[in-house]
Amino acid sequence: MTELRVTTAGESHGPAEVCVVEGIPAGLAIRTADIDLDLSRRQRGYGRGARMSIESDRCRFIAGVRQGRTLGSPICLLVENLDHANWLDLMSPEPRQQPSDRAVSPISVPRPGHADLSGSAKYGHTDIRDVVERASARETVGRVAGGAVCRRFLAEVGVMVRARVVSIGAVAASTAADPADPCTIDWDAAEASAVGCDDQEASAAMCAAIDRARDLGESLGGVFEIWCWGLCPGLGGYARMEDRLDGRLLGAVGSIPAVKAVELGNGFANAAKVGSEVHDPLTVRREGRKRWIARDTNRAAGLEGGMTTGMPVVVRAGMKPIPTLTTPLRSVDISTLEEISAHVERSDITAVPAAGVVGEAMVAIVIAAAYLAKFGGDSMSQFLSAVRAYEAGLEERGLWRRS
Repeated sequence: MTELRVTTAGESHGPAEVCVVEGIPAGLAIRTADIDLDLSRRQRGYGRGARMSIESDRCRFIAGVRQGRTLGSPICLLVENLDHANWLDLMSPEPRQQPSDRAVSPISVPRPGHADLSGSAKYGHTDIRDVVERASARETVGRVAGGAVCRRFLAEVGVMVRARVVSIGAVAASTAADPADPCTIDWDAAEASAVGCDDQEASAAMCAAIDRARDLGESLGGVFEIWCWGLCPGLGGYARMEDRLDGRLLGAVGSIPAVKAVELGNGFANAAKVGSEVHDPLTVRREGRKRWIARDTNRAAGLEGGMTTGMPVVVRAGMKPIPTLTTPLRSVDISTLEEISAHVERSDITAVPAAGVVGEAMVAIVIAAAYLAKFGGDSMSQFLSAVRAYEAGLEERGLWRRS
């Protein structure tokens, strides 16, 4: 079994964000432009803060790629933090030798809703800056870079991963989508939207809601969906709890900063329905002499028994409002235990569109890992041969047919 491992490192105002991807077979064609596209998409979105005007995220391959192809060894990607130049004194890895012109007082007032207080308790930090730097959502740059590698890998077997925003604050899109058919979503419209939503009228209302929140010193959350299609059935497993792909997807998307709820398809709504309204009946399709088992609906969101069904996988995530507010909440100074207004860091009004791009990365990582676990291969030719042989066997038995 080939294991995919994606590891990130870096602090928000440190020199760079780094991602190491292990397990990608040799021979995958890849360019920095493949990574930079998703890094750029992560930076966009109405309601983002001043940091996005400072950074212009671009990746460099440090290891694992030569002349446009993976080597089969660990891939190391580096994205420089341009804002680091303004934080050299505060972020230096060396002990301070002389006083700085810049004030370096420790941060001792945690922000409610952030990792500040719990992180200080966990690690024994007295300067909350030691928590803030890694807990920052800037960490997701590494995830997006690694996810872009996995997206490129999945493209070789015809798998697509896309996201769209379905609500921000109280404003929700009205465009309907058939979970069995990703083509019922206007993905170009979602990509062109300032908030990543394919409903133009809702997009405008979302932007207006963001403006109102900014004026009030507030922040907004929302809901985004990640769709993944072109999958073969049988990825994941039911024999061990860690094999179950639904659990891995829920955990991966739930690990995105500020995401507080994740469901597969209409998971929460389905809990209130009867079984005949939730499950997907099987049918036989015919073309000439060929017959195969199919589903007309995709209420299961592409997963049954911890495995892919061959239908699109749909994951929906709820993101809480960003807890850094320009009108700060009440807090307590950890050095004096006196009540005081929370520390204020530069922040966004909303980051739901960016979280959708991070969601794509997390789903791509999990699905790529499932493909490699099932089919393995030290080279892309070995991997692709195994996938094609498996899919051909399924079609021969009439258990599935690639649409």
